[in-house]
Amino acid sequence: MTTPSVLVCLAQGIEEMEAVTVIDVMVRAGFKVTTASAAENGELTLTCSRGVKLTADVPLVKVADEEFDCIVVPGGVDGAKALGESALVVEIIKQQQCDQKWVAAICAAPALVIEKNQLFPDAYKTCHPAFIDHIPADKQNSRRVFTDHDHKLITSQGPGTALEFAVEIVYLLAGKDKAREVVEPMVIIPNLHYEKKFA
Repeated sequence: MTTPSVLVCLAQGIEEMEAVTVIDVMVRAGFKVTTASAAENGELTLTCSRGVKLTADVPLVKVADEEFDCIVVPGGVDGAKALGESALVVEIIKQQQCDQKWVAAICAAPALVIEKNQLFPDAYKTCHPAFIDHIPADKQNSRRVFTDHDHKLITSQGPGTALEFAVEIVYLLAGKDKAREVVEPMVIIPNLHYEKKFA
């Protein structure tokens, strides 16, 4: 099996817990992780929603033509707005859809990136409760993490669900055994029931 590759899109104002949790869990899984800044000025060091600074590997334009098994879009209101207004982010997600590969969005991103740009109009989505009304009522889901397998879209609710969200990405890209291998040494929250899911 080839090593899964994951692109994490970053922008000024993204939610740091969501971005860092995904990056950390992907590294633990042994995936190839690329963090890319969608800032128009090419700035790599970005200030997140709570003031934490993250430095991206590359400007997004440099990897826009590369193939990834999953593209991850963190939330944070300002960050999600910036990503949703980026023509390049929208274009790479459209290409990911054409390639029938996974897209994962969390917190405000399902509303302010995915729904705003009508990227997965037929997919069911969850998102942060404050933004759920941005999603049509017949396409809303209230789970902490929801995977629409038909459309290869993973969505999640917010910082407190970021770990579950990240593990779901590992599970979908590399299977049950890899997910269990990542989860066990992390002393995961017992009521997440990963010991059953990955048994």
